[in-house]
Amino acid sequence: MSRTPSPTAQDFVPFATAALDFHSALNVPGGPLVTSRAELDALHSHLVSLYGLLDAHAVRVGQLLPAEGDHLRAARTRVWQVADHLHAAYHAAPRPDPGEVPDREACRAGLPEGAPELTICQRHQRTAHLVRRRTTPADLHTPFTGLIRH
Repeated sequence: MSRTPSPTAQDFVPFATAALDFHSALNVPGGPLVTSRAELDALHSHLVSLYGLLDAHAVRVGQLLPAEGDHLRAARTRVWQVADHLHAAYHAAPRPDPGEVPDREACRAGLPEGAPELTICQRHQRTAHLVRRRTTPADLHTPFTGLIRH
């Protein structure tokens, strides 16, 4: 089994990175001071996709090269932590209509604020299910990644 992709395989990750850089250059310096809920939702979606990519790599590589797998699993965990903070930021962000900030229990219901175009809670709960299967609570709360293999 080769560890390198075939030369004909498409690598879209650089395009995703370039798109984020382009978005940031166009929208952040001259944009509004407060991040919109729609942008937080889009960023969360991006991170959940990145989590899935790292998860796939960690599972495959970890069986062949345990040390590299450890690093990929740690990266996957940190990406989830960032996504979890983005989810919290989304609920703390200003809403178009005044209302209470929903708690985590309300999020488990799906779309606690009723906005069908913003699916952050559904996406977050689907990914949280996978996170619970792949990591331990200690992994999620430790400041140390636990990497000791060389």
